[in-house]
Amino acid sequence: MHSTDVSSEASVTGEGRSPRVLHLRRGGTSVVLEMTSPPVIVHWGEDLGDADPQTLEGLALAAAPQRVSGGLDVAPVLSVLPTPAHGWLGTPGIEGHRSGQGTSARWTLAGVDATDDRASISLADEESRLAATVELKLGVSGLLHQRVTLRNSGSSAYTVQRLAASFPVPWDATEILDTTGRHLRERSPQRHDATFGTYLRESRRGRPGADATLLLCAGRPGFGFERGRVHGIHVAWSGGHTVLAERVTTGEAFLAGGELYAPGEIILEPGAAVTTPWVIGSWGEGLNELSWRFHDELRARPQHPRRPRPITLNTWEAVYFDHDLDRLTALADAAAEVGVERFVLDDGWFHGRRDDTAGLGDWHVDTTVWPRGLHPLVDHVRALGMEFGLWVEPEMVNPDSDLSREHPDWILRSRLDLPPVARQQQVLDLANPEAYAHIAARLHALLDEYPIAYLKWDHNRDLVDAGTGPGGGSHVHAHTLALYRLLDELKAQHPGLEIESCASGGARVDLGILDRTDRIWTSDCIDPLERLDIQRYTGLVVSPELMGAHVTSAVVHSTGRATDLDLSAAIAAFGHFGIERDISRETDADRESIRAWVAFAKRIRPVVATGRVVHVDGADAGIDVRGIVAADGAQAFFTITQATTSIAYPAGRVRIPALDPVRRYRVRVVAPAGEREDAGQSALRWAQHGVVLTGRQLAVTGIRPPVQHPGRVTVVELTEEN
Repeated sequence: MHSTDVSSEASVTGEGRSPRVLHLRRGGTSVVLEMTSPPVIVHWGEDLGDADPQTLEGLALAAAPQRVSGGLDVAPVLSVLPTPAHGWLGTPGIEGHRSGQGTSARWTLAGVDATDDRASISLADEESRLAATVELKLGVSGLLHQRVTLRNSGSSAYTVQRLAASFPVPWDATEILDTTGRHLRERSPQRHDATFGTYLRESRRGRPGADATLLLCAGRPGFGFERGRVHGIHVAWSGGHTVLAERVTTGEAFLAGGELYAPGEIILEPGAAVTTPWVIGSWGEGLNELSWRFHDELRARPQHPRRPRPITLNTWEAVYFDHDLDRLTALADAAAEVGVERFVLDDGWFHGRRDDTAGLGDWHVDTTVWPRGLHPLVDHVRALGMEFGLWVEPEMVNPDSDLSREHPDWILRSRLDLPPVARQQQVLDLANPEAYAHIAARLHALLDEYPIAYLKWDHNRDLVDAGTGPGGGSHVHAHTLALYRLLDELKAQHPGLEIESCASGGARVDLGILDRTDRIWTSDCIDPLERLDIQRYTGLVVSPELMGAHVTSAVVHSTGRATDLDLSAAIAAFGHFGIERDISRETDADRESIRAWVAFAKRIRPVVATGRVVHVDGADAGIDVRGIVAADGAQAFFTITQATTSIAYPAGRVRIPALDPVRRYRVRVVAPAGEREDAGQSALRWAQHGVVLTGRQLAVTGIRPPVQHPGRVTVVELTEEN
């Protein structure tokens, strides 16, 4: 997040004057702005084509409301930064004050710099001595990015309470979708009507949190993944955030979002400025299309990981804190044998860390467990041809640690007493220069001493009452910026280093952290049936190659459920594939099955990393159908998962959409670990030898799914046939 200066002189486009209407276009999206004081977004959504100025001005005119009885003499409309001084009586885009005074802001359009796909709008209010810049830009896939910079041009301090970007949505977007959740069940969907008034979601955990909504959507009633126009916004920020959906009785509907500021957290001294995080909006005919815009833009980033995502084994659920060189080298041997490419040593390697009650902050290898350091294990792993990765939790500290005893003043707190404990740990204030320097030095030392290719960066508690010290103010904003700076520094000084964002599983999933990391740990729950929804709704924003998805143990650690190996591997193969089990103690048959699934994951990962994720809207609640279609449309892989029993027996046909309608595809069942009997009493005829169907036939009529017991999956491969 960077502050942007607001020019005191109006900059204009055109011939000496600002345009009356701006039309931004890119990636199938149009944004039309009427350049009033302040400007108004008349349209955000479908591409309107090469509209001429007359029709664009007509579009703005056609959107203007009439004055009505009981209202203001000038009917208010939603602007890019709405305030009550303009007559706006909905949620404002800015709130603040000067020691309780100077609460009003009334904007004059001071200038605009614009191109075909972006605009920087300068606003000023001489009376309140405030200036603002609203930036809008369209990404390569048609995502609308907005952020606001506010500058204090007065002679006294200005306290910012709210600063949010607004996104108008169509009036018929009367159903809301967002997500909630908890540890082990993140991003659980919820829907309700968009009634008059405000629907508000706020994250007050100092990170997005397991219960945060990754996306706030408003769409036509009944919208699904395949159909129904829907708009949604995401706040690309790793601290507290706020999003809202609002309908007002003057015929306006909108989504808005930004950072959630604690009281007194943002005080602008004279001349100072603050910039919001980017708030990113997508739309589509169905949630699939909305998500494709996010995925396409993520993949277009210069820092996006390009090489095949390494098959990863993480040691946590295999050994937990039982670090023993012989056991871990045996695990590494087994990993290499099945085709693993990255071996990650999880929690328990550093000073005093024999359980989760002590040691955090003391980032030195524990010589009582590792008398020769990590070198014997690292050398062994690398000699097997695998990369070495290491678990760290640099933002945290156990009270039972040398660091805490030596520097208790580095802990985020607002009172003399420490905040409530979570997992026997507190949070370091990375915005404290001394704390930052210490943690950065320890991480650099580890990365310099060992050839570490990957850091699993964990964050196992919320930030509670996170102040600068006893009697101090909130430091969540400053801590988040310091975290970003530290991640950027590590990447810059250690080229090629990859970092995973893990936070009690999936409690810090946002595009702010993903600007600086290479994947997220989707959830600590890797039960494949639970993962169906977790991965489906995480994937609304995050592309699959950035979502860690691992094969679980035979009995799932987090749910206690016995699960099928093929089911677990098939669900994991549609993300960044890995293994989270002690494969050194597997039966020969299970190890052979894992080897086959690793080979399958390697075969399909080019499609996973570049293709379009498709979730199928179906009539059978017991059957989940999803897949990934290659970017060129020539190949696709789908899973048909029997999550629960179906009422129909055998089940009715399922559709396979999103393929090229005129191409012919050979459809066949893929069984990486060998053929398995299904629950039917006769063969599924089309699956015996494969069948050739057009993309249109597959999307409209579909295929009969196999009869399966609950907790079973069938993988289907579709290949273009000339």
